[in-house]
Formats: sequence, structure tokens, C-alpha cells
Amino acid sequence: MKEFKSAADILDFAVEREEESYTFYMSLAKSSKRPGMKDLFEQFAKEEKGHKAKILDIKKGKLMASAPKKIADLKISDYLVDVKPGKDLDYQQSLILAMKKEKMAFKLYTNLAAVAPAEALKNLFLSLAQDEARHKLRFEIEYDDMVMTEN
Repeated sequence: MKEFKSAADILDFAVEREEESYTFYMSLAKSSKRPGMKDLFEQFAKEEKGHKAKILDIKKGKLMASAPKKIADLKISDYLVDVKPGKDLDYQQSLILAMKKEKMAFKLYTNLAAVAPAEALKNLFLSLAQDEARHKLRFEIEYDDMVMTEN
């Protein structure tokens, strides 16, 4: 993991990841051919924007509540082949890509919580990790309901 020199460095890094996630979901929304999935990807983009706002609030000195309870993990993405981003992703590929991205975001925030120099930062990152786990679970449920039942 990248070496950070201060709490501000950690927060700046997290802001950059949230901006990348926002762009990622807006890209998936634009290329989605299913209206429901387009809306879902736009909703996730909006949530990533909210994560960025939380991080910026901490940077301004606002306190966060403690991390929410642990979210279930269906581990569906653990058994799926990686998908590369592209313009012509089908529904299944979009879900796989989103699940794997959320899994990586969960790991990132869990790792950032482990190195956070202050309790408020640790709680922020644990909270964000659980948000990402919740996102992944939504994609796993969608995959299970729509893709696995079709095959």
C-alpha cells in the first residue's frame, strides 16, 4: 500500500478513489442498455459522491459516528472471471466488474482503517468499508437473481 505521511495524505488518497468510483459508475450507467441498471449505476455514482463528502467533512474537522454493523458477503465475485472495462460490456459483465470494484474498495478502506492515526479516521474508513460491502452485496444479489437464474 502507498506510504502516507499524514492524515491529510490518507484523506486525499481516499477522495481520489471516490472520484474514480464516481466516474466508473457514471461510465457504466452511460453504456448500460437496461434502464433499471442505468438507474442503479447512477445511484451508486451518487453514493460515491456522498462518500467523498464524508471524507471532506472529516478533513474539515467534523466527527463521524462509529462504523455500522458488518454486511454479509455472498462471495459470488470470488468465483467469477475478471472482466476488463470497455464500451461493449453486457449486463453480466457489468455486474461482475462492479462486484469486483466494490470488493477492492472494501479492502482499501479496511486497510486504510488499519493505518489511520486517529480514531475518527479509523471509524470513517470502517464506515466506508461497510458501505462498499453493502454495494457489493446489492450487485451479488442482482447477479444471483438475474444472471444465475437465466443460466
